[in-house]
Amino acid sequence: MSRHRVVVTGIGLITPLGVGVKRTWSRLINGESGIVSTLDRGINADKYDSIPCTVAGFVPEGPNGYASGEWNSTEWVSAGDGRRMGRYAQYALSVADQALKDAKYKPETEFQKQRTGICMGTGIGNINDTYESSLSFENHGYKKVSPLMVPKMLLNMAVFYISVKYGFKGPNHSVTTACTTGLHSIGDATRFIQFGDADVMVAGGAESCISPFSLAGFARAKSLATNFNHEPEKASRPFDKLRNGFVMGEGAGAVVLEELQHALDRGAHIYGEVVGYGLSGDAHHITAPVPSGDGVLLSMASAIKQAGIRPLDVDYINAHATSTQQGDAAENSAIKRFFLQGVDESVITSAYQGLKRTLASDIVVSSTKGATGHLLGAAGAIEAIFAILAMKHSIVPPTINLHELADEEFTCDYVPNVAKRKQVAYALSNSSGFGGTNATICFSRDVKL
Repeated sequence: MSRHRVVVTGIGLITPLGVGVKRTWSRLINGESGIVSTLDRGINADKYDSIPCTVAGFVPEGPNGYASGEWNSTEWVSAGDGRRMGRYAQYALSVADQALKDAKYKPETEFQKQRTGICMGTGIGNINDTYESSLSFENHGYKKVSPLMVPKMLLNMAVFYISVKYGFKGPNHSVTTACTTGLHSIGDATRFIQFGDADVMVAGGAESCISPFSLAGFARAKSLATNFNHEPEKASRPFDKLRNGFVMGEGAGAVVLEELQHALDRGAHIYGEVVGYGLSGDAHHITAPVPSGDGVLLSMASAIKQAGIRPLDVDYINAHATSTQQGDAAENSAIKRFFLQGVDESVITSAYQGLKRTLASDIVVSSTKGATGHLLGAAGAIEAIFAILAMKHSIVPPTINLHELADEEFTCDYVPNVAKRKQVAYALSNSSGFGGTNATICFSRDVKL
């Protein structure tokens, strides 16, 4: 059975660097940081002060809204809907709108709406409202629990609001696989189109989970950065010797995926093609990765094999690297083993043996989390878009705050601090999450007809 080919025709972003693709990409390429102190937030500052980590990547807010790269909810949702929707769902609605406008796609007929679906996920969803509702019940009893508590808590509500706004009646799917959510959403949506379930899918991830409560949980798990509380912009430092945990961020990313012929027939602008999607499980530990990086290696190998290309053909890897000691080392190990040593037939066919790079310094890898922090369920979608933009603009975003490599094992080109001009024909984007779940997507810049 032949599968339909899938291309990207629209993108939308909200990140700690700003609202909108243009604002975010400009600041990312310029090596800027979106990480700030939680103690400057005013609300709940006293509660933040009790947590070992006092830095986070908040989406910038302001009255000027999208035109100034700021978040203003009134641009995207009505006051009534705003009270019913969790913040992550509002972000999802915004990036879906951005991506659809970018794609110039607005289905009018009933058939078109039936052939358009949504696959949008979140990691922990509306945790802040859930926490507040729990306090209301504990302190004031049943009658103080909002009747909207359950709808705001459910993790598929972002998909619901997008479908209602646009009337999309195709596949209606919500993914929640921890920090791999955003990439799984794009990969799963790709397969819906490949197997004929839809012609167009809006796919991505959204997260708005920064609060004293959520930070406390991750801090107790010893996952968060704590050594740069007085210099927030330096706290997220993937691959660096001084890294000591991730920085929590918030935001959303969405793409419009489209069946190739459908896109060609309507004259759509095409960013690139999704040519490979790999998934794997570590089967190892609830939070820690396999030290060898086997899980990430398997997902990369699967994506490359599905793409029908050689490891040698990959020009850029957007790494998951969150700035933790174990995670960065494991992913680095996986990348070097796969692209330098090759792998055996249990992972990828023997036809790929010998078609690998000879120098680690030729492997171009960067982690954009130095600038954005770790956006949990939104991370994979946002970073996939960064890989797409690297192909489009022939420029690789930098890994900021990388001043001294951790040890002698870190020998790839990690694009430290300054963006790198480079033609990118094929790009990989990696994601991993608690529970040992991994994904890799391979994008091709050129769409061969």
